[in-house]
Amino acid sequence: MSVRKMSKSPIALEPRPVTPVLKPEPTPAGPVSRRRWPWIAAAVFVAIVFWRLRGSHETGPSTAGAPGKGGPAVPVVVATARQGDLPVYLTGLGSVTAFNTATVKSRVDGQIVRIAFTEGQLVHEGDLLAEIDPRPFEVQLTQAEGALARDQALLADAQRSMERFRSLLAQKIVAQQDFDDQAAKVGQYAGAVKADQGAIDDARLQLTYSRVTAPFTGRTGLRQVDVGNVVHANDQTGIVVLTQIQPITAVFTMPEDNLPAIMKRLATGEPLVVEAYDRAGQTKLATGKLLTADNQIDPATGTARLKAVFDNEDGALFPNQFVNVRLELDVRRDAVIAPVAAIQRGPQGTFVYVVQEDKTVAVHPVTVGPTTATDAVFESGVGAGEVLVVDGVDRLRPGSTVQMKTPSPGA
Repeated sequence: MSVRKMSKSPIALEPRPVTPVLKPEPTPAGPVSRRRWPWIAAAVFVAIVFWRLRGSHETGPSTAGAPGKGGPAVPVVVATARQGDLPVYLTGLGSVTAFNTATVKSRVDGQIVRIAFTEGQLVHEGDLLAEIDPRPFEVQLTQAEGALARDQALLADAQRSMERFRSLLAQKIVAQQDFDDQAAKVGQYAGAVKADQGAIDDARLQLTYSRVTAPFTGRTGLRQVDVGNVVHANDQTGIVVLTQIQPITAVFTMPEDNLPAIMKRLATGEPLVVEAYDRAGQTKLATGKLLTADNQIDPATGTARLKAVFDNEDGALFPNQFVNVRLELDVRRDAVIAPVAAIQRGPQGTFVYVVQEDKTVAVHPVTVGPTTATDAVFESGVGAGEVLVVDGVDRLRPGSTVQMKTPSPGA
């Protein structure tokens, strides 16, 4: 390196040695290791998941619970398939309707002088419900009876006179015209007597209508009028509404697809049992029989209306009450029956887990027939006496070891 000499200073400065700054070379192992460790962790995770999915059948026998291929025993609830009869039910929604309903009205005009029923009372056909003042009708009856007596006397006198005219006519004492006039008078009085008899019958009928009676046996509702009110035959509001609740009916709907089977059973004349349940569908209210089906299908809903009749001796059903209806359509005899909870569904179809003698489970494909709320008929795949898993299937695999428990009563 050359050193400049400064003209103003005779002293020459020696230059400092320049030490070069060396940068450390990058270590190739650092970035590469940072890029590799996520892939290594992912491979380990995949291997663990694969091992868990395969199960632990390659490991030694389990030390907890019963020995088996599936590792620790899985607690499950089991039930035994049985052979028996299972009723096949169809369910529908409906409402209770009174067998007969009548708004009891007065058929004559007058003032109510007596109410003879208690609200909510069960009355029988012909029982007195209310009484209208009968005195005007008694007066009319008396007048009609008086008119009848008068016209009967006139008729009798006219008939005797006609007999005399007949004998005089035979003797040529009276003219034919006189005899004909007397015969006409007899006919006139005879007609008056008939009219009087009709007036008497009408007065007696009006007097009968003054006593309002029950047209059929039923339960009375709340009364609409009180004593002292004047009622008329053309009043829109009656005295009371009477409903027949023993027996009582229920109208419910069924899908049109079920209608052919129902009509086939009705055609045989065999009674179809119908059960009525409360709104929650838990409590049975009454048992009756199917009465008939409607003659048309509702196109808006695709359902048909059916009517069932119940004795209702305990009065559990009320008109316009909502009910869930179960119709017993058929009974499967000697069928293999097991709880519905045992049925599982997968990509391969319907199957169940069957517990083997070594406390391991096997998958059995099944064909399910008619079902109820709790039980199902198994057409194939399950035999009577086989033990099925009904709860705890989410942890099971084919060959898993299980620890069995029976369902608690009422479960």
